[in-house]
Amino acid sequence: MTEVRPHGPSVRGGEWVFSVVGFPLALLAGCYALAVLYAGALLSLTVLGLPFVVVALLGVRALGSPHRYLVGRLLGTQVEAPARLPRPPGVVGRGRTVLTDPVAWRTLLYLLLRLPLGIIGFVAAVVLPLGCAWLVGFPFWVRLVQPGVRPHGPLVAASVVLGLLLLLAVPRTVRVLSEANRRLAGLLLGPARSQGRVRELEAARATLLADSTDGFRRLERDLHDGTQAHLVALAITLSLADDALSPAAPDLARLRTLLDRARARTDDTITELRRLTRGIHPVALDDGLDEALPGLAATSPVPVTVRLDLRERPDPAVARAVYFCAAELLTNIAKHSGARTARLTATAADGRIRLAVCDDGRGGASVGPGTGLTGLAERLAAVDGTLHVSSPRGGPTVVTADLPAHLG
Repeated sequence: MTEVRPHGPSVRGGEWVFSVVGFPLALLAGCYALAVLYAGALLSLTVLGLPFVVVALLGVRALGSPHRYLVGRLLGTQVEAPARLPRPPGVVGRGRTVLTDPVAWRTLLYLLLRLPLGIIGFVAAVVLPLGCAWLVGFPFWVRLVQPGVRPHGPLVAASVVLGLLLLLAVPRTVRVLSEANRRLAGLLLGPARSQGRVRELEAARATLLADSTDGFRRLERDLHDGTQAHLVALAITLSLADDALSPAAPDLARLRTLLDRARARTDDTITELRRLTRGIHPVALDDGLDEALPGLAATSPVPVTVRLDLRERPDPAVARAVYFCAAELLTNIAKHSGARTARLTATAADGRIRLAVCDDGRGGASVGPGTGLTGLAERLAAVDGTLHVSSPRGGPTVVTADLPAHLG
């Protein structure tokens, strides 16, 4: 669910329109929900009970769409549409799927709660302002209805003051009711928690598969173009050294040169292999995060202050995710933030591990399509973790990762 909320105490035009236009829809949908419950209870003891409830729930599910549209268009809160119902074979199987559909039952509850909210919202947006206008214009209305009659001064003053006070309360009332409608729609009209979790896991799995495929291809290319080339050059150098050891006239100077070249090739190959294996499993993690994170911070070109409180040792997969998350964030700071200092904090207690990386750079970082933070958030989701970014223009930037210390 994404939200675009107004700033300040003023009321957006969409909130007024929602209170008016949404009233008939709330009234019709609420009456439909009440009729479903009433008729379903009456027919529950007959053979028509279950078929009626199945058809009614399908209608309830369909009624969620116009409500989601109005909430998104007028209140600025985009509620994600739930997944379509699966279609198992057979009438009985489909009926069972509808009866056990959490989205339909949550939408039914929404329609029931939306009915009183819609009535109150219409009263606040239309009836109450009209009543305020009547109270403020009370002397005029009295003279219009009964010419020649002058109402008492205290009564006129009281009606005007009451009308103005109620008029001042109208915008705040509309705002409060709009916020209630936003929260209600986000809570009951979106996908069920289990469906949302399945979508997150599917997206995380797809991201991990894509990253793994790209990583293996990159590893294969590096091994072919880098390490393999070093080994071939080393083999050629050793072959030339063997030729220099000719029994007839060994060329010791050339042999020494070739051996120095072979030693340099060996060192380059070892360095290349270390670089490649570092991306598969950081060796520093063998001693735990409390040793790996300070070592990682020490390699950053931006000075990093490290604060650790790791009372629990997380699972290897979680520790690896935290390590790569810290490495990615420190790399981003060095490349994009313009920061002079940074701070890395990691705590592990009560079954949760929390990593926070803060810098004093220019700010403006966000989780959006095509950004590195989006990919990082998707990778954290694979281990049931979340990523939160606070980065106003001008800084500071604080990126927080929260993960379970143990999986399963």
